[in-house]
Amino acid sequence: MDGREVEFEVIGADALSDLAVLRADAHELTAAELGDAERLRVGQLVVAIGNPNGFAGSVTAGVVSALGRSLPTRSGTNVRVVDNVIQTDAALNPGNSGGALADGRGCVVGINTAVAGVGLGLAVPINAATRHIIVALMSEGRFRRAYLGIAGGPRPLPPRLARELRQAGGVEVVQVVEESPAARAGLRAEDLIVAIDGEPIGTVDALHRLMIGDAIGRTLRTTLIRGGRRIDVDLVPTELDG
Repeated sequence: MDGREVEFEVIGADALSDLAVLRADAHELTAAELGDAERLRVGQLVVAIGNPNGFAGSVTAGVVSALGRSLPTRSGTNVRVVDNVIQTDAALNPGNSGGALADGRGCVVGINTAVAGVGLGLAVPINAATRHIIVALMSEGRFRRAYLGIAGGPRPLPPRLARELRQAGGVEVVQVVEESPAARAGLRAEDLIVAIDGEPIGTVDALHRLMIGDAIGRTLRTTLIRGGRRIDVDLVPTELDG
């Protein structure tokens, strides 16, 4: 924020997390310290930095209004939800996107991404999940995701199954894409996914968090509820295009 204009190149970008990594062609740059959005609390002071409406280097202050929001994102036909998004009342305007959201110690805890209304700004958190994406963008220029080929939504479990599995819900399969990994594994509409590789699946976000590059081509033991019975199938995800 010393007024310099420098050349830069995009090292990697991931539309489904709304993150990108740039390399600036300059010397004597000071690195910002990254914080941990998981340690934020509602009511905590935050500062948004950016270029709202072209006014470079502007700073606005506010508080964390809410945590754990969800932000739908899109890349081509692929739709995904960024979870644990930070909501703040720090004034954000066009031009703030991509700027830092910093805590009271000056550590970057989020990247400003959207204005949902007056006094309602959203920021992608800096946490373990987004650090993983940032590292992949720096090293490979992209973030690989696994693809199952289903459309689904949350559904509560019947009380007996909820007690037996010790979880409140699962992800109901609404549609299975033809010739997809899910179709090859025999998944059907109305199947209820409750676990993958022993990891409980209670929400769509929980399913998304497991669909990372490490899952591509690997056999995942998937537990379903079908017709009131619990069955296991083997899913082998492919790589999500785009």
